[in-house]
Amino acid sequence: MANPVLSACCMVLAVVVVVYAQRHSQQDSHIQYERVGADVTMKCGSMDWDAAVTWTANGTDIDESHLNGSYLILKNVDLTQSGQYSCYEGSSWHLKYQTYLRVGTPPKEPVLMCRSNNYPKGFYCSWHLPTPTYIPNSFNISVIHGTREMVCEKDVFPKNRCHIRYLQLFSTVKYKVTLTVTNALGKNSTTVTFDEFAIVKPDPPESVVAKPVPNNPRRLEVSWQNPSSWPDPESFPLKFFLRYRPLILDQWQHVELSDGTSHTITDAYAGKEYIIQVAAKDNDIGTWSDWSVAVHATPWTEEPKHLTTEAQITETTSASTSSFMPPPTTKICDKGAVVGSGAVAVCWTAGLVLAAYGVLFI
Repeated sequence: MANPVLSACCMVLAVVVVVYAQRHSQQDSHIQYERVGADVTMKCGSMDWDAAVTWTANGTDIDESHLNGSYLILKNVDLTQSGQYSCYEGSSWHLKYQTYLRVGTPPKEPVLMCRSNNYPKGFYCSWHLPTPTYIPNSFNISVIHGTREMVCEKDVFPKNRCHIRYLQLFSTVKYKVTLTVTNALGKNSTTVTFDEFAIVKPDPPESVVAKPVPNNPRRLEVSWQNPSSWPDPESFPLKFFLRYRPLILDQWQHVELSDGTSHTITDAYAGKEYIIQVAAKDNDIGTWSDWSVAVHATPWTEEPKHLTTEAQITETTSASTSSFMPPPTTKICDKGAVVGSGAVAVCWTAGLVLAAYGVLFI
């Protein structure tokens, strides 16, 4: 025979599961997108306008002042009102409608930039929105060279970038790149057109090192390496631009170098710390890279020598002789050994003799 206590527990559990399922079922559930500042009206599924309903936002009951019959009215919505809205029938709490409200904005014109940092392999394009939309956006990019549409391979990370391989070098035909951004509230687009050479811009030089030159208080030796992303520096050599200044001044000094990856600064201020950066550019085309990571260095300085001069020796000797004092064990007068009225006279005489003897050493 079945245990009556166990059977009762099972029945209670079954009731709880049914109620929970009714309240949290996903029937008639979808996502609703609305613009910031809009007035939003939500209908409780197929319920009549005058039906008794209860609305919740993220599980919290909504005050009846926001209801018009069974309709939920939200005025001038803002970002904080995004969330899950549910409508239940009367006091039975049967879920009749559920939606996830996403408040956001349509996209503004995107910012698009194309650059070749690995010429002559190809170039990449990257983009971003000037302001957030707070809802999902999708981007579509098209690249056309003359009459031919090219494939832009999207990066896994970052997601807002894609690469294009050059199919023809030294072409005079312009490239046309169009980016379109779309979300549930609208869309926008932008287009850039450029020559192959105009977007060539290397990455900054790497491994910049600056160090003092021994026994040269006005020189600093600076060295660096080509950017690792530049594929063929032999065929497409880079030139460099060096800038440096002492930390105590705001004015930069500049040196342009047509070859090599090192330079010796010969006009540094002795003993002053310097900040140094390097930029790179293709010898013939494109624009300068951004500046490299700044490095700091101070020119060589001679270490101070600690010597004892003859004057210091004389001064030390004079100081020691002028500070003569009688030894603490010297007895000026032993009153125990002098008895009678002549004792005071003997003591004074001995004291004067010793004082006079001491003056001779001052």
